[in-house]
Amino acid sequence: MTPNPPPHLTLEQRQAALLKAKISRQERAQVKQAIADGELSVFDALNDPRESIQRMRVVELLSSLPGVGKTRASLIMERRSISPTRRIGGLGQLQLRALGKELAVAKAEPRRGNLVVISGPGGVGKSTITALLRNDPRFWISVSATTREPRAGERDGVDYSFLSTQKFQEMIDSGSFLEWAEFAGNRYGTPRAPVDEWRSLGKHVILEIEIDGARQVREREPGATLIFIAPPSWDELVRRLAGRGTDSPERRAARLALAEQEMAAAGEFDAILVNDQVEGLIDQLVSLATA
Repeated sequence: MTPNPPPHLTLEQRQAALLKAKISRQERAQVKQAIADGELSVFDALNDPRESIQRMRVVELLSSLPGVGKTRASLIMERRSISPTRRIGGLGQLQLRALGKELAVAKAEPRRGNLVVISGPGGVGKSTITALLRNDPRFWISVSATTREPRAGERDGVDYSFLSTQKFQEMIDSGSFLEWAEFAGNRYGTPRAPVDEWRSLGKHVILEIEIDGARQVREREPGATLIFIAPPSWDELVRRLAGRGTDSPERRAARLALAEQEMAAAGEFDAILVNDQVEGLIDQLVSLATA
């Protein structure tokens, strides 16, 4: 069956259509800028009767909110079961109420820094990511406590907080850790007090920890954002681990077996970011962490 040809437009009709499209773009841009500047609320925009605004994608509108961005906006919509392609005019009453609750809760929260957990398999680049964020004034990178002895060049309170076994146990007993674990005969953990202090000052706190630690944080701080850093592919992860060159074949096999288990846990996280290009990944992570 031959499809119907597009309607023939006169020159005047084409010019009118182009002008209408230009005005629509300008109106949408004005609304988004007003939201970004705090001069207009999302609720006002949702109720704007103009066709240009009603045809705007919801994700585009939410992305205009300060500190949200496209990645966070997409997560909000996914959490509220709203299609990523949904336009404002296509929102039903239930969806509008769901969005209202999401934004009202965010507005009611104090201006406190977010808690963000970064995890993933060994060799995926977590340390490189946190190192790049260390000089960003919006973030504080959590310092873990450990019972092991300091290595050459390590500084107490900078690389780790070095604690005695007795002190570490006292902190476990008093619930002073957000998470902790034992590895190779030593204990490692994230003290709660500095995390709470920096968040109260408005800093977004980054925890670079293992999968089990992320699970513990989820239990103790349900509002934390858990981000899984994934390799571009399994073959690439194998190449990175093999490239370290300091492991024995047995140790390398053990690392790969552990990495396979860690990759299987990706679905437990709020977001999965693929570390194929670190600058782009940092942009996505910052969008999620500062929302």
